[in-house]
Amino acid sequence: MSALDSVQDGGLLRFTTAGSVDDGKSSLIGRLLYDAHAVPDDQIAALERSARRKGEDEIDLSLLTDGLTAEREQGITIDVAYRYFATPRRKFIIADTPGHEQYTRNMVTGASTADAAVILVDARKGMTVQTRRHLYLAHLLAIPNLVVAVNKMDLVDFDRAVFESVSASVIAFADALGAHAPILVPLSAKFGDHVVHESPRLSWHDGPPLLAILETLPQAVRLQQAPFRFPVQLVRRVPKADGGQSRLYLGRIESGSVAVGDEIAVLPSGNRTRVRAIGTYDGPLQSAAAPQSVGIEVIDDIDISRGDVFAPVAALSRVSNAIEATLCWFADEPYRVGRHFVVKHGTRTAPARIAEIVDRVDVANLAAEASPGTLQRNDIAHVRLQLASPLAFDSYRENRSTGAFILLDEQTNATVAAGMIAA
Repeated sequence: MSALDSVQDGGLLRFTTAGSVDDGKSSLIGRLLYDAHAVPDDQIAALERSARRKGEDEIDLSLLTDGLTAEREQGITIDVAYRYFATPRRKFIIADTPGHEQYTRNMVTGASTADAAVILVDARKGMTVQTRRHLYLAHLLAIPNLVVAVNKMDLVDFDRAVFESVSASVIAFADALGAHAPILVPLSAKFGDHVVHESPRLSWHDGPPLLAILETLPQAVRLQQAPFRFPVQLVRRVPKADGGQSRLYLGRIESGSVAVGDEIAVLPSGNRTRVRAIGTYDGPLQSAAAPQSVGIEVIDDIDISRGDVFAPVAALSRVSNAIEATLCWFADEPYRVGRHFVVKHGTRTAPARIAEIVDRVDVANLAAEASPGTLQRNDIAHVRLQLASPLAFDSYRENRSTGAFILLDEQTNATVAAGMIAA
């Protein structure tokens, strides 16, 4: 019986890893997979052959995630690498994100749906500017669980004072952010100390090893607990028995639940109706919940099209053509005043422009530069957007699905930024 077959009902935990270059992210994930017996025998054999060719005594566990040729040649991670594994207590999806500052956009991509973040800090270097950037982004992206792994403790002789000094710096910065205190764990990814198993060389630390922490972290607030949100993706006309047609609205429930007979509003128009039927490929349902993909039929004949959002009358989304948001600029070319964009929010798109850059954040010291004239790659700024047509949205803190958007270049359709709508 495999680990996936025997896993207990601990749920699925999505977590992302981040850290400065050479902090050991890929080695940590490799060690985690290897010691948790989640690596197929053929992959281990391939790593052993590689080690023999290089004349090395031990296999390089970082190669389990650093799959790109350029990464292996340079010894760095330059893209988001996803791995899946399970223990007898839980299933996991790992997103290993780059450490270089110029790949901050990859971290935003990998962390946007994470239940937890594991941020590595080199015990010898302590807090760096990139560590602050990763902590800031984790807080910005509202990742509910944060673990800081102080790695390479073997290179500081497993000194408790070093760990406590790094921990104090991390906690102080998290406090300055207004973030909840992270869980801190000392470890050595290279030798496996406190990654999967407890280490006698870290006996002074009274917390569990990293894997035990991940196995017991709570998942993010379940989507079903948030208000019902259903962006319409497709409208399909379905023939009826009497020769007429009914319209079925297809899409995925992003949050909450819905039942036949519920009163809903169609946003942004605000028209109200009731749910007549809910269908799936396998047949009709009396109710459905996130993240199911369904078809919804309503009682009234009203104008509904792709991009509209169904919401309960008692808990409506906000509707506006003006949005305040935190923006992460992805594009290599800088933003210049006057550029025009397209906002993609759920299944809806709308022409937009940046009406104002309120300020730009220096993540090294959390200082805000008021009214900068431009944005460079990886800049984080608070902005006001003006849209050509209204959107139905929630704040990102309330709903990560309906509170997030991307900006596309109007001419090239390239993604230039990602945004989180403010409260």
